Amino acid sequence: MINLKTFLAAAALTAPALAIGGTAHAQVAGIAVADPEAAVANTKAWATAKQQIETTYKAQLDQAEARRQAIATELKPLYDAFNAARSAATPNEAALTTQAQTIRQREEAGKQELARLQQPAARAQGYALEQISTHLDKAVQTVVGQKNVSLLLRPESAFFAQPAVDITPAITAELDRVVPSVSISPPATWQPGQQHQQAAPAAAAPAQTQGR
Repeated sequence: MINLKTFLAAAALTAPALAIGGTAHAQVAGIAVADPEAAVANTKAWATAKQQIETTYKAQLDQAEARRQAIATELKPLYDAFNAARSAATPNEAALTTQAQTIRQREEAGKQELARLQQPAARAQGYALEQISTHLDKAVQTVVGQKNVSLLLRPESAFFAQPAVDITPAITAELDRVVPSVSISPPATWQPGQQHQQAAPAAAAPAQTQGR
């Protein structure tokens, strides 16, 4: 259903590099690494929400899995026929093109069908994730401030990093503190990204007030 990394990237909540200053035992010269997706994925709120979603939408998820397996079974003869035709001594390019188009159409129809079956659970997942990830940027800022981090990198951006410089668990702990639980029942009018859009004007409000 929801891919966590894709969701957070779409929400523009990847942890930025923050210049704060200083050094600490858990960091080297004020440098640390953190995986924002893992920080969210490891929260207690997300673990509980996943269990609730798996229970609440079990019938739909089981139906989707059954259809996924059925679609794979339906596609296998098409794949086998295409591969056999392509391996022929003198492949018929026109026939191969037609076969490939048929396979692509069937794959796309299958994806759309599975998406419809998974949509209620995926919507609940998106809503739960958004409630947590809305606080991610603030949690990162809180942790880097507490640990005197002057440069924060993603793990994949560091050529080498000792485990001690990874502050992901600390970010998860901060998220656990500020978001102990979330709802898996989005309002009928909720749309993905809605909470982030509402949070932005609220964050800008103090600056507007000071400018008057």
